[in-house]
Amino acid sequence: MDMAYLRAHPQHLPTFLTHQRIRQTPVGGGSISAAFRLTLDDGTSFFAKNRPDPMPDVFFEVEAAGLRWLDAAGGVPVPEVLVVLPDLLAMEWIEPGVPTVAAARRFGAELAATHLAGAPAFGALPGHTDGFIGALPQDDTPSAGPWGPWFAERRLLPCLRRSVDGGALDEGTRAAVERVLDRIETFGGDEPPARIHGDLWPGNVLWSADGRARLIDPAAHGGHRETDLAALLLFGGPPEQEQIISGYAEAAAAAGRPLDVAWETRIPLHQLHLLLVHTALFGSAYRAQVREATDAMLRR
Repeated sequence: MDMAYLRAHPQHLPTFLTHQRIRQTPVGGGSISAAFRLTLDDGTSFFAKNRPDPMPDVFFEVEAAGLRWLDAAGGVPVPEVLVVLPDLLAMEWIEPGVPTVAAARRFGAELAATHLAGAPAFGALPGHTDGFIGALPQDDTPSAGPWGPWFAERRLLPCLRRSVDGGALDEGTRAAVERVLDRIETFGGDEPPARIHGDLWPGNVLWSADGRARLIDPAAHGGHRETDLAALLLFGGPPEQEQIISGYAEAAAAAGRPLDVAWETRIPLHQLHLLLVHTALFGSAYRAQVREATDAMLRR
């Protein structure tokens, strides 16, 4: 098997993994999938991961569709999708690198281009209404908005309910999140739907040896571009984050869509979604961060 054969016959990869000499090296692949670097006899490598149990058969199909939709924007590139099967997703291997100032500024400008390619509606990953964020379901049914009530109903509230049902949030934190939901239209920032990654914490930016960044592991949908920027600043943020934001802001302004002057005041609101995803998936360890984000918005 070589890469040309793999591209022409992706459905044969499981057979070759069983019966041919393909070296498998475990690599980091996130918290829910087993991931591998697969190397062919000619030395060519690619990345593959197994579908986590008990995720549905369309799990990788949706991820691949999100990657291709983001790539079609012509902004930040993504690894080439090679194989999409119910139990296996294989992609181009990206040789890792380190983020330079130039790479960070370029990533910021390219992320602005991805966002400004737009989406037909909020939710609205083309061809899919049932999405995922990590191992959680995500309702991507198209909605005309406006953004605030959509974000409250389709993103924050489902994760809040799962977090409460799982015992991750105490009563005071639950009540504080609900007050944010009640006030969401007062925080401003409504915009047309952007083409967003949807789960853009720093670990989902892959810095490559060619001096560019790649987007991986998306929960792609039509959303608010501030959601991606806020997620990018979670958990300490990426290296050279000031350069990323500067490159983004300059590119967005040059395209006639500058960031709202108050966008930074809404960072805790947008981060609240991913923090509630974490309490829903991983429990009370993230409770304090949820409360900090809600308190920051309620002080406005």
